[in-house]
Amino acid sequence: MKLNERSVAHYATCDSPADHAGFLRKRVERHHHHAHHHATSYQRRWFVLKGNLLFYFEERESREPMGLVVLEGCTVELCEATEEFAFAIRFDDAGARAYVLVADGQAAMEAWVKALSRASFDYMRLVVRELEKQLEEACKSLAACRKSPRRSSSSGRKRHLSNPALLPLQEKPAVLENGYSTWGSGGGVPEGAACPDRDGGHAKPPPLPPRRRSAAGSAAGSPAPGFSLAMPESPVSPETACFSKLHSWYGQEIAALRREWQERQKRGHP
Repeated sequence: MKLNERSVAHYATCDSPADHAGFLRKRVERHHHHAHHHATSYQRRWFVLKGNLLFYFEERESREPMGLVVLEGCTVELCEATEEFAFAIRFDDAGARAYVLVADGQAAMEAWVKALSRASFDYMRLVVRELEKQLEEACKSLAACRKSPRRSSSSGRKRHLSNPALLPLQEKPAVLENGYSTWGSGGGVPEGAACPDRDGGHAKPPPLPPRRRSAAGSAAGSPAPGFSLAMPESPVSPETACFSKLHSWYGQEIAALRREWQERQKRGHP
């Protein structure tokens, strides 16, 4: 892999935000030819993580990186070392160099391992794939939610038609008056027809008001005071079970009483 050193150095020190930064001790192995053994030491370096590139500098104020680690095709894992809080960057290629780093504490080590493990494009591909899956599921759920109101509206219409209490105003009887159902002139019961009650029989007419009861009670004897004998027969019959006929019948009595009052006023009697 070829990199332009000038471009990489500029990217390492430019003002672009770093994903993680801090001091780490980097293990260095030196080979002594005369002694035929390896000497291990640790050098303190300033590390800066940008994307999938891990730069390390000699000092925090250094303007040029000493080295670069491309975090692709590698794993970040804890390792056994003489130093505490050590972890390693190991590559999949056989014979590739492993980087052993040591943090200053447990929290710093965990933060570095987490940041380095998420730096590669392989990890980003997994994240994007998972987000695409979640987006697809969310779109399906949204489509199902948009369809559900229509289904509930249809089912609500069925319940509306099957429930007499939800029928339109012109299709259902009016409220009970005096314990019996009544209908207006535009109701569903034809004129002169009897309406079935709860017992399966015919609708009973509403009870008479006090004035009518007193008049009916005195029908066998003397007529009640102020009651005109010219009034038509009582509306308490199957033919007058509808409210409109009752209204007209009682209106005749009021009209007769008004005429009698006007005649008394003309004669000078209060």
